[in-house]
Amino acid sequence: MQTQTHDLTFTGAEVHKRFVSWDQGEAEREWSCLSLLAEHAPGVAPRPLRREIVDGSPVVVMERLPGEPLGGAPLTSAQTASLADALRRLYDVPLAAVHAAGVPERRYGPTSHAAATVRPWLADDHDLAACQDASLVGEAVGAALAWLDAPVGVPDPVLSAVGIADLNPANVLWDGERCRLVDFEDGGLSDPAYELADHVEHIGTRLAGLLDAEHLVDAVGLDEAARARFAAYRPLWASFWLAMLLPGNGGWRRNPQGSTELQARHVLALLGG
Repeated sequence: MQTQTHDLTFTGAEVHKRFVSWDQGEAEREWSCLSLLAEHAPGVAPRPLRREIVDGSPVVVMERLPGEPLGGAPLTSAQTASLADALRRLYDVPLAAVHAAGVPERRYGPTSHAAATVRPWLADDHDLAACQDASLVGEAVGAALAWLDAPVGVPDPVLSAVGIADLNPANVLWDGERCRLVDFEDGGLSDPAYELADHVEHIGTRLAGLLDAEHLVDAVGLDEAARARFAAYRPLWASFWLAMLLPGNGGWRRNPQGSTELQARHVLALLGG
């Protein structure tokens, strides 16, 4: 399961992002993505300034952007439009430039067996008796496991763009006029449809009702084929968050009671249960 990967230190004009280890390549991903965007989509994300090593740990130093994180209230139409514009600019970075920059596939990417990663998390021995409705949660876990064993209808991804991966509302800064994106440690080569499925299923956004999923997808401008892939990928990310919300996991500890049941109902609805 995910744990804290970095610490942040702020100065007047800089952010120092110190990663706790080198193991998952987060610092390399962050630097590669920010460098690519500084050249091909300036203003969407912080400009990378330099790399350092502090006490043996990698540090990425970037510019400090204006604005406050989203998350306190549902996005306005202007915020949704600006977020969609930022994502569209990401997806419009030429694929040749992504390859030339050596940007790898995003973490938990569409070809890196994300389903095989989520399945054991769901199948772990969880004490569902701690849930408000153990029967409902158990039904959703069973349905998700069955889907993960044979994800019917999930097409091959179209790896055509760079993505941010983690669109936690805290990773979107709003300065009153535009949205900018921060935190690319998991970002990389991806399918825009896969990215958007991940984004709209993020519980930090979905459980709080912060985002109109269809409005965002419309504003980004997915074509018909990509919209079909988007819909097909949503159960994977819904299952991911169901796993995170099971007793003993990080989402269980950080979210109010009843969140697991809300996610269970959502998973069952997506799977037609």
